[in-house]
Amino acid sequence: MTNVYDQANELAKSLQESQEVQDITAALKLIEADPESKRMLDDFRTRQMNIQQRVMSGEVPPQDEMEQMEKLFEVLSLNLNIRRLFESEQRLSVIIQDVNKIISDSLANMYDPL
Repeated sequence: MTNVYDQANELAKSLQESQEVQDITAALKLIEADPESKRMLDDFRTRQMNIQQRVMSGEVPPQDEMEQMEKLFEVLSLNLNIRRLFESEQRLSVIIQDVNKIISDSLANMYDPL
C-alpha cells in the first residue's frame, strides 16, 4: 500500500524544485536588492493582508478601497521585477489549485451509494 505522507512529501519537494518557485525566489532576490521596490511591495502586501483579514472576519471592504488596491497593483506591475514575482506567484497558484482539484476529484465519489 502506498504511503500518502511519503507521496505528499515527494509532491512538496517537486513544488520546491519547480520553475515557478525558482522564478519567485529569483524575483524576490532582485526586489530585496532594490529598497524602493521592496518598500512598495511590502506596503502592498500589508494592505492586502489587512483586507483579507477583514474579509475573513465578515467585513466587506468599501468599493473605493478595492479600486485603490487594483490601481496600486497596476502601478506595482509596471516594475519589471515585481511583475515577474506576481506572474510567477500566479503560475504557482494555478498548479496548487490544479493539485487540489485532482485530490478532490479523486475523493468525490467516496460517499456515493455502493
